[in-house]
Amino acid sequence: MAPFRRGRRGLSFIIAAGLLVIAANDANAQAWVLPRGEGAISLTYQTIDNTGHRRTNGFLVPRGRSIDMSLYLEAEYGFTNRFSVTAGLPYVFAKYTDPNPPPPPIPFLPEDQCRCWQSGWQDFGVTARYNLAGGASGAFVLTPSVSFGTPSRDYNFRGESALGRNLTEERIGIDAGRRLDVISRDLSVEGGYSYAFVEKVMGISTNRSNARVQTGYFITRKLLVRGEAYWQRTHGGLRFGSPAPADLVFPGEVNTPELLDQHDRLLRDNYWHAGGGLAYSFPQFDVLATYIAFVGGTDTHAGRALTISFVVPFRLGGPHR
Repeated sequence: MAPFRRGRRGLSFIIAAGLLVIAANDANAQAWVLPRGEGAISLTYQTIDNTGHRRTNGFLVPRGRSIDMSLYLEAEYGFTNRFSVTAGLPYVFAKYTDPNPPPPPIPFLPEDQCRCWQSGWQDFGVTARYNLAGGASGAFVLTPSVSFGTPSRDYNFRGESALGRNLTEERIGIDAGRRLDVISRDLSVEGGYSYAFVEKVMGISTNRSNARVQTGYFITRKLLVRGEAYWQRTHGGLRFGSPAPADLVFPGEVNTPELLDQHDRLLRDNYWHAGGGLAYSFPQFDVLATYIAFVGGTDTHAGRALTISFVVPFRLGGPHR
């Protein structure tokens, strides 16, 4: 979101745009960069309530429910008024919560059967952004980015209580933002697109496109409200199919034991997510909260996500302005 002027108000708007980074890659970039010499340390808590699965035809099956919780530590720093770098690493907790087993032929793994918490470090990520237009405080900005993510260790990727996909990926993206001065200097809109090159599994590509749009409005000098929507399209991957309730075999492309064993990271996961949030600036830190609903999709999860972040800004070589 747009920084309307240099200082805490602008920094809060920048950070608010880029903190939803755990829920299925919904956001990991932003249009405005931090001013030179300024940075932020953020601690984010997120809980994802997976309430079921959407079949290839989009039909919702409320089975295989689980919950994921994450603690994400991130640091961002502006090296110039146009170039900034962000790095972070989440610690993830996951648990299968459904009283019934997953629908066949999905295997009911021991990690899910125990209905106990699985936990561990997930994927380390770093993003570099360079602003081509507008700088750190322009009314219109255009910022490409390059990101790299890699598993921090060899963690489990199978089952509903998996910690992630355990795959390396590189992303390129472009983000644009506009402060809508003709309406109000307190209102702005931004959006972005990224393409991810994902490590192949069994020779199958799951490269994907992600897009987002966000609007923000300062109700007061310290309180920001925003709305946002996210879209994902997987280029490749496998369709699980849309079996009848009594079918024991999926009619889709996951049709061998080997593919079934790897299906958690091979599906053609397409979705729409939407929600909104608030950000409030205290004298020494900022607090942000966002609620996202999983609106629809195919071969994907249904559910919702709640994210709460605490952000401490800093300035190297002197106090933060």
